[in-house]
Amino acid sequence: MVEKKVTKADIIDSLYEKTGMNRKEIRVLIDFFIDDIKEALVKGRIIELRGFGTFEIRVRKGRQKARNPKTGEMVSVTSHGIAAFRPGRELKQTVWNLAELSHTNGSDT
Repeated sequence: MVEKKVTKADIIDSLYEKTGMNRKEIRVLIDFFIDDIKEALVKGRIIELRGFGTFEIRVRKGRQKARNPKTGEMVSVTSHGIAAFRPGRELKQTVWNLAELSHTNGSDT
């Protein structure tokens, strides 16, 4: 279903076409936005973007017996944080409907 990933440069180009703002200014704003999200997560805060979703840090428990998938070697893993994203209701519904549309159009990818 997904044919191409969207990069930060693609988003900058899209915003440039929609707004006519300077590309360099758009890049700076996006970088500030991403930095603010990272900084809030590092401080243990939850970022809620209504209509889109929520970013948060979750702690994964450590384990004494874990396996390195590449080598098969047994290793121990300490507790660590992971960045998690939970889609909001609007995004969930939109994505759900996209899956239904792809099946009605005859494509299974």
